[in-house]
Amino acid sequence: MELFDIVFYVFALITLGSACVVVFSKNIVHAAFSLLFTFFGVAGIYVLLRADFLAVTQILIYVGGILVLMLFGVMLTNKVINVKIKTGTMQAWPAGIAVSILAGLLAGVFYSNWKDAQLPASTVDATTHLLGEMLMTSYLLPFEIASVVLLVALIGAALIARRNR
Repeated sequence: MELFDIVFYVFALITLGSACVVVFSKNIVHAAFSLLFTFFGVAGIYVLLRADFLAVTQILIYVGGILVLMLFGVMLTNKVINVKIKTGTMQAWPAGIAVSILAGLLAGVFYSNWKDAQLPASTVDATTHLLGEMLMTSYLLPFEIASVVLLVALIGAALIARRNR
């Protein structure tokens, strides 16, 4: 077993362990903080796969934006209504059976395609340059349309939120 394999298994263990805490925790604040480790573990796996753009995007968008927003929302809501925020575990057995079946199928697919999926390290290039070149040449118009739509949605959300005052 090489160092690459050991690091991969460490990131996979961090990701799976913290994802289990997210799913099975009854305290929503603990679940949100465990989601932080899940996102970082996934970003670490992206780095190992040489998908540097995805790793940075994972950290900036999910950890920097969505998770911080969730944590502030949960913590501020908890203080306002003064109620302990707990979640209940419902349908745990059927979900466990379904996840076990899907995990077995996924492991079978990985095992059957293991030799075909291994590429030499020299054939994999950095993705940031290629994605940037494609976004600014072939997909420039859809990229700009998406940015305008998101800007309009942000302005609309701000107007709706301020209208009640």
